[in-house]
Amino acid sequence: MRCVPECAIEVHGLRKSYGEFEAVRGIDFEVRRGEVFGLLGPNGAGKTTTVEILEGYRARSEGTVSVLGFDPGGRSRALRARVGIVLQSTGLYRHIRVREAVAHFGAMYPHPRDVDEVVELTGLAGKEDALARTLSGGQLRRLDLALALVGDPELIFLDEPTTGFDPAARRNAWDTIRSLKQLGKTVLLTTHYLDEAQALADRVAIIKDGRILIEGAPQELGADGGPARYRVAYRNGDGSVNERQTDDPTTLLHELTGAALARGERLEGLSVTRPTLEDVYLELTSKEPAGG
Repeated sequence: MRCVPECAIEVHGLRKSYGEFEAVRGIDFEVRRGEVFGLLGPNGAGKTTTVEILEGYRARSEGTVSVLGFDPGGRSRALRARVGIVLQSTGLYRHIRVREAVAHFGAMYPHPRDVDEVVELTGLAGKEDALARTLSGGQLRRLDLALALVGDPELIFLDEPTTGFDPAARRNAWDTIRSLKQLGKTVLLTTHYLDEAQALADRVAIIKDGRILIEGAPQELGADGGPARYRVAYRNGDGSVNERQTDDPTTLLHELTGAALARGERLEGLSVTRPTLEDVYLELTSKEPAGG
């Protein structure tokens, strides 16, 4: 392993096969302590299998994995006491009250957070005495998050944490995740909301067909694997659109506007944009696999 103690998670040569089908095909990545790392990909890409291996719920076929210095395959009690998990879907006793559930889960950890503080942090204030069966889908996801945070974990796995949230609740959840980072927590996030990954993640990895296609900071990724390039667009005199890509928009804009002024013209509809994480994701995941 290369980056202990700076890394919370290290994955090298990870593979997982089910008979002849290989769901994860030799992936490598690291998650640094105190960062939010997004693992993104379409359904069936292998990201849930990867996360379940890191959580200790699924055995790997090959490779080495370290989570907070432990092999998660050993399902160490010491590791589980330092990890919080929000699963994609959970089953909770329908007749338990919110505060009871949070307190019950907190009792399983050596140094839990204050129950009322966690209820407030996850947006469940006013619902402390509500039965789980009376909560909306979004409120149940907030309760899932509360159960993951009450143990005051160092590392939190968030698997589609804002599914079912309305826009306001999603933004509140984002604030909660940002507050975890400010507290020095490490977060591994999977989400289909690419704006969520762009807003929250320090780094992301895009996975498809069991392989990582690209990894890096969301705002710096280009679909070709290099840094994201700026797109400069404007309308010609005949109304057609001209587009240029550049690493240096300042110089290009100087050249274009200087030439236009010399001709006595204006660059109508001039815009300078950079590809979003969604642009890069869609371009990469829509490509046919190269083979193998």
